[in-house]
Amino acid sequence: MDAIETNRLVLRNFRSGDALGIYAYLKEPGASCFLSMKLDDMGAAEAMVENRSRSDDHIAVCLKDSGEVIGDVFAVPEEDTFAVGWNFNGDFSGCGFASEAARALFSYLFSVRGARRLYAYVEDHNRASRRLCERLGMRQEGLFLEYVAFKKDDSGEPIFENTVQFAILRKEWLQSGER
Repeated sequence: MDAIETNRLVLRNFRSGDALGIYAYLKEPGASCFLSMKLDDMGAAEAMVENRSRSDDHIAVCLKDSGEVIGDVFAVPEEDTFAVGWNFNGDFSGCGFASEAARALFSYLFSVRGARRLYAYVEDHNRASRRLCERLGMRQEGLFLEYVAFKKDDSGEPIFENTVQFAILRKEWLQSGER
């Protein structure tokens, strides 16, 4: 994909040299849903960057002034619908970067990729991502009780988490004036 620039960010495909940035936020993932992506070392980070560089599904989010990778957004296509999400380095939380990146991604998906509908799954206890979905104009479509387990307790039993589904249609995005 072509790079997308915002006021403070560049969204682009992953490329060689991004391993340090991705390792910074995936060595200890903040959200349970990213625990399966936990990186143990720089070799694993380099392999992940190489894998992601071959696809438009995961997009690096970089600071415009330094080029530093501070997170990623993803958009997995399902015909005219995309599953979307974001994962950011906690050192950059509270600065509005996730919101800025997600707005740029949504605009791109609706205007360039012709998306009709975007949806996201968020653990019900992940308040920051839930608020971001709401700021993006997404509506809550459902709450899945004990939907998925990312961890196990001390006896090896799965710890199931509740998951909220949010979505937005292209016509809702356009009506909100986001374009």
